[in-house]
Order: sequence, then C-alpha cells, then structure tokens
Amino acid sequence: MFISVLELFKIGIGPSSSHTLGPMVAANDFINRIKDKAFNALNLKDSYISCTLKGSLAFTGKGHSTDRAVALGLHGYLPADLTDKNVDTLIDQIWQISHITFEKNQTISFNPSSHIVFDKGDPLPEHPNGMIFELIDSDNKALYSETYFSIGGGFINTLAEINQLQAPLRMVSSDSCRYPFDSANTMLQMAEDNQISIVQMKRVNELEHLDETALLNGIDKIWEAMQTCIQRGLAAEGTLPGGLDISRRAKDIYQDIKNNPETANINDWLCAYAMAVNEENAAGHMVVTAPTNGAAGVIPAVLYYFVTHEQGTIEQVRDYLLTASAIGGLIKHRSSISGAEVGCQGEVGSAAAMAAAGLCSIRGGTAQQVENAAEIALEHHLGMTCDPVNGLVQVPCIERNGFGAIKAYTAASLALRGDGKHFMPLDSCIEAMKQTGLEMSHKYKETSLGGLAVSITEC
Repeated sequence: MFISVLELFKIGIGPSSSHTLGPMVAANDFINRIKDKAFNALNLKDSYISCTLKGSLAFTGKGHSTDRAVALGLHGYLPADLTDKNVDTLIDQIWQISHITFEKNQTISFNPSSHIVFDKGDPLPEHPNGMIFELIDSDNKALYSETYFSIGGGFINTLAEINQLQAPLRMVSSDSCRYPFDSANTMLQMAEDNQISIVQMKRVNELEHLDETALLNGIDKIWEAMQTCIQRGLAAEGTLPGGLDISRRAKDIYQDIKNNPETANINDWLCAYAMAVNEENAAGHMVVTAPTNGAAGVIPAVLYYFVTHEQGTIEQVRDYLLTASAIGGLIKHRSSISGAEVGCQGEVGSAAAMAAAGLCSIRGGTAQQVENAAEIALEHHLGMTCDPVNGLVQVPCIERNGFGAIKAYTAASLALRGDGKHFMPLDSCIEAMKQTGLEMSHKYKETSLGGLAVSITEC
C-alpha cells in the first residue's frame, strides 16, 4: 500500500475536501473526457451538461459550496489553480454566461442554477458522496455519462474504480515499494526487522517514485502553505460567510495570549493556531487537506507550535509530515477519512492520530511509541459525529480542530512517557472506527439531519 505524502496533503481552497475539492476534480475530469471523446460539433449543438448530487453532497452541498465547485471544475479549474484568485468573482462570471467554451469557440450549455440537481433521495449504494454527470443532447438523451464518488480528502473514484475489489483509492501497487506495509502491525514488524524508523521507511518508499529534490520541495511547499494559512487566519477579522453570523475568533484569542502570557498555556496556543486554519477554510480561502479540509487545522497547529515555541528545524518539519502521512495512509486504506462515511472520527480523529504520530516521531519516539501515540489520539475520537449546523464547516468544526490538536499533543506526550507497549493496537482502533462508522446513522454523517445541526433554537 502506498499513498504519497504529496497526495494526502494537497493545497487547495475551502470549505470541504470531500464536498468542494472532490466535486471540482470530478467535474474537471468529466469535461476533459468530453474533450477527449471529440464529439461531432453537430451532436453537441443544443446539448447541455447536468450534474446530479447524491447523498451527503445533496444534503450539505449548498453549505459546502459543492455547486460552485462543480461549476468551477467544468470550466477547467482545479483546486490548486484557485489559491490566489478571487473565487467569488469567478463564480459571478460563470453564473452569468451559462455555457462552457471549448476549442474553436464550440460551446455546451451549462446553467449552474438549473443543471446542478441536489437529489435528496436514496444515496448511491457504493458511497454516500455520489455525483452523476451527463452530457445531454437536444432530444434529451445522454450522449455520455460518468458517475463519480468523492471519498474524502479530495480523492475521487469513478463507478468502475470504486467497484474494484481493492480499496477505493488510486494507489501505487505495493510491489513498487521497498517497505510495503498495509497495516500498523506490518509497519512495526518491518521497522524491527530492518532496524529502521517509520519516517525512514516512508521516505524510502517516496523516493521509489520521485527524486529527493522533488520530494523535499513538495513537502516544503506544503509546510509553507500551512504556515501562510495560520498567519492569515491569525490576522483576519470579520464574519464568516454562510448566514450563521459566526465571528472570526482566532485573531482575538492570539492577541489576548500575547498580551497576557502569564495566563496562557499550550492549549490556548494550539486552539488559536488550529482555529485560524479552519476559519480560513470556512471562508473558502487557501488551505491544505490534512487529511481533509474539515480537519485541516490539527496537523498544522501542532507543527506550528513545535516550530515556533520549541525551535523545530526544517528537517523535523519534513519528518513530522512524512510520519503523519504514513499513519494517514494506513487509516485511509483500512477505514476512511470521510465524514460522510464514518463521521468526524474519520476526519478530526484521523488528523489527531497523524499529528500525534508526527510529533512523537520528531521528539525521538520509537516506532512502537509513534504507533501508540496515533492509537491514543484516534481512540479518544471514536464515535464522534459529523453534524455541521446549516451544512457549514463552522459549528462545531472550527473549535473541534482546536481540541483535536490538544488531544494530539497530549497523546504524543503520553506515548513518550511509556515504552511503546500498550493494550489496544492501532489496527484494532482503526477497525473499531470503521465499524462504528458503518453502524452510525446517516443523520450523523455529514447530512445535517441530526445532532447539533437540528438542536439550534431559532431566536
């Protein structure tokens, strides 16, 4: 099993990796497939593109800007293209023109207001985040169609891909990795057999697929984006979009900590850093999937604290992110990082496990201690629901990232106080998360039909 650190951590925009980034990538893929098909111009005359959103995408797609993402993707944009653009201006332009232009001024009709359908009926059986794209001709017949699934963290699958027997993720074959661990147990055994650390194994596996310069530059770019996101969030003021009138708080918390250092503790710093990221995410600004947008604040917050307050080095930054991605890859492979599939335990829980493992590693933890840190952090997120108010990635998501960072830091410290021996293996904890998610009602898996989402008293 191999998932690259540069795939798990992706630079894009908010507010959601599964409901914004994934649909944008799917829409972009669909329009490129149409171009590759080279349809006759006469066949495309008076044709249009439609997108039907299913399951969680239908229920919370408005709050997660899924319709905007689909429109941007069909117009040729990918998440990484938008980090320095005014997305609101682009959206206004797209909503006005109502068509997509191909080469040689060939156009296909696409009106986002009428051609994107939020179907709140039964979800597709393969995954709760389904999308059906169709190219419809003038006789209302489908010239071409494709079904996609946004499976968390900005990853997508087609219907054919998700129906394959292997895990639903485009992954490099294990045969191409020197250390092909697909479980925490195998990872620990390989580390012991080869007298090598987890981060060393992960680095070697990465270098089987790209050279060292590309790897280090890619990781450094991810860290730069994470720092920028935190710093922007700590400086920003105002009200977040979406209608809840939630005020940004990270700047005020940060200023209060700096002005009153005698009353501040590590929890305050971690919350300020994590909330800064998730406020930026809620605003639709640049963010790094870590491993998702909804959980994007945990991993950067812990690392930013370590670098800023404990004088961490760039080498430690790289090792932290490599170790975190090794654990994140295991969770994604053996369970899910999608809130629509397993609830928030798969998002903030996974992020906390990754951050705990990374921090434990760069503080000198053994492979056993690193695995223990990840397990502790994940264990204490089991059962956590995904029930965002109004379908927005704001309440409880922003504060929850702060608490995820606190748990991650504590888990790493606790693991380092032990010798790596512990009762519950990480593999068993990941399996428990998967089974809990499968048995969890859909009301608590990013549909905003239960929990906090329906417990607000309107004044």
